[in-house]
Amino acid sequence: PISTLSSMKILIAEDDPFLMKVYRMTFEQEGYDIILAEDGEQALFRLKKECPDIMLLDILMPKMDGFDVLREIQKDKKCKHIPIIVLSNLGQETDVAQAKELGAVDYAIKGDTDIEDVVKKVKKYVGK
Repeated sequence: PISTLSSMKILIAEDDPFLMKVYRMTFEQEGYDIILAEDGEQALFRLKKECPDIMLLDILMPKMDGFDVLREIQKDKKCKHIPIIVLSNLGQETDVAQAKELGAVDYAIKGDTDIEDVVKKVKKYVGK
């Protein structure tokens, strides 16, 4: 039931306005609370302030990239446990490996992943 999801918060760190809108609308329809960040610094600030249940993180963003955001999160005892799914256009194995080394629980390449798959991944980490 949606009632169990009502308190679930997703932080979406994405600098593409179109994608941000698609993610927001999709997850709101699924009953999640959405927190948005347009760059890496904002993502880190919102993560620490809001302590979401899960974070969707783009790698290529202004001010601070996703790898730097992941590094900062690892230093923060309060936020370290939050599952982070990287959604990026970077598809090199080295990028995927680096993101996972830095604490990401999952990695999806935007061009190969549709929104339903992203929803499934989120539900896998924060419950149905």
